[in-house]
Parts: sequence; C-alpha cells; structure tokens
Amino acid sequence: MAVANPSRAQILHATETLVIGAAGGLLFLWANLPGGLISGAMITVAVAALAGRPLAVPPILTQSVLLLLGISLGSLVSRQLIQHMSSYPLTIGLLALATFCSTLASSIYLQRFHGWDQTSAFLAGSPGALSQITILAAEKGADVPAIAVVQTMRVIILTAALPLILALTGLAPAAPAQLTSTSASPLELVALIAASIAVALLLRWVKFPASWMFGAMLASSLLHGAGMVDGGLPNWVRGVALIGIGALIGSRFARMRIKTLLSHVNAGLGSFAVAIVISAIFVAVIALTTNVRFSDIVVAFAPGAMDAMLALALTLHIDPIFVGAHHLSRFVFVTITTPGIVHLFGRPQEDVDD
Repeated sequence: MAVANPSRAQILHATETLVIGAAGGLLFLWANLPGGLISGAMITVAVAALAGRPLAVPPILTQSVLLLLGISLGSLVSRQLIQHMSSYPLTIGLLALATFCSTLASSIYLQRFHGWDQTSAFLAGSPGALSQITILAAEKGADVPAIAVVQTMRVIILTAALPLILALTGLAPAAPAQLTSTSASPLELVALIAASIAVALLLRWVKFPASWMFGAMLASSLLHGAGMVDGGLPNWVRGVALIGIGALIGSRFARMRIKTLLSHVNAGLGSFAVAIVISAIFVAVIALTTNVRFSDIVVAFAPGAMDAMLALALTLHIDPIFVGAHHLSRFVFVTITTPGIVHLFGRPQEDVDD
C-alpha cells in the first residue's frame, strides 16, 4: 500500500505542534512540576489549538511516539513488578464493574441535568476507546461534538491533575531501585527497536488494540527480562516520547470550536466528577483489600485514555504492567460491550435514519 508523502502544510503544522509542546513541557519541567513534560506539552498545545492554530500530529509521528513509549515502559519491567499478578483477576473484575457503574452514573447525570439523549449520554460516559466511541456515535446519529468535548476534557483533566495530586499527597512513589538512567549500547538499541517494530506490526496484523505501544512494550520487556538488553532508551528520547504524547492529546482541541467547548464545559466537568467519585469508591475497596500500591491503583482505575495513563506510569515510576493490564482490559470491555448496550438501550435506529 502506497504511503502518501506529507504536504508542506502538514509538515509545518506538525513542526509547530512539536515546538509548542516542547516549549510547554520544558517550562513545566523547569518549574519542577510532577509529570511536567507530558502535562506541559498537553496544556500548551491545547491552548494554542483553541486559539486557532492548525496543530496536528501526523499518523507516522504518532506511531513513532507510541513505539518509544512502549520501549521505555518495557525497560521498567522486572520480577519485582509482577509480584501483584495474583491480584489481577480480582482487580480487573472490579475495574469492569467500576467502568459499568461510572458509565451508567455519568449517563444518568447527563440526561437528568443537561437534557442529553440516551445514546449521546451513554457514549460520553464511556471511559477510554475514544476512536471507537466517536465512530459509533456517528453511526448512531449521536451528538459527536458534545461527546468529543466530554471525553477530551476528562483526559486533559486527569493527565494534568493526577501527577499533582499524587505528588501533593505524598502518594507518588520514588524512583525504584531497578530504574536506571543508563542507555543501551548502539547494537542493543538497534535490536530493541527492530524487535519492537516487528512485534507491533504482528499485533497490528491481528488487530490488537494500541498495537504500537503494547507491541513495543512486550518486545522490550521480554528482551530486558531475558537479560539480552541492559539499559533503555537515552533519557532525552524518553523525554521526546512524553512530549509527543502530551502534544498528541492537546492537539485534539484543534478540531474543536471554542463555542462548542463552552457550551458543553459544564456537562464535561459534571460527568467527570461523577465518574471520579464512582472510581474512587472502587479504588478505596481495592486499597483496603489488597497489598497493591495505592498510586498504582489510582492510575490503573483513572478513567482516562490508555496512552496518557501509561505515559503517566512512566513519568511517575508506577508499575507499567499493572496499569497496562487494567487499561487494556477496560479498552476491551468498552469496545465489546458498548455497541450492544447502545443497540439495546440507545436511540432507536429508525430515529437515526430519519
């Protein structure tokens, strides 16, 4: 399949996006803010996008950033990080229940307090799987701009607020002993990147969700776990990946009008609050019944985008296996169950066709 060369305008837009994101990320890092690279890039790009700048991150760059993120996450994997695997069935089961409850509660809130139709309210309340939710919303004739505002606001707030909350409350863990700043040798880096691309393409071929990120994470974790690679990506490359993820999230506002954002901001904040309260109840239950670190549970149960939450896991030194397994499970749960629930309880198809 032929790959279209990017136009001059697309190159300029992508360059502007990355420059703005890098400036914001470095500013937040200089201010010593938790998660500064990703949060700073996200916020500055979002502000510039809302101000009317045509910002965008092209697919090839998005895939490269996700690949680098996956490699970095895989380099954190060690035997110590899989000690809580015995609790996964319980916590993943509770996550599925939490996802259903928060989606239902958010949907009811949007219908009762903001007059949304049932289909739009349910899709807006579904955490994660934004691309699938948007496609389904268009097919069902739901309010796509309103859903995009609510979903994007939830990701932005979580990505910006979680590092600050964990740091201010003293819950963010210190960097673990096994996390090293040493870089792999040039030959090891070539092997690491080649294996990551190969596994990512394999997962993409079988239509595995978030294949670039999880493929690279799987290859990197296997190579590091087997002792075939010692060290990870250079710190500056890791920083580029975090800035790229932040810029990618912030660029979602480029297709959003300020009028549309303002008209749904109350709905977005209210539904976010409802989802957070429901999630907090389940986080408290797991914290009291298991020995999993509280910070790991918080990020794993945060109803945000999978790539953003895993990026936070990287920058906050949180268990990537635990967080990745739970956000992947949520993604699969939402992707599988949402179309059926919308078909059963959403707006009748004949109304959409009319």
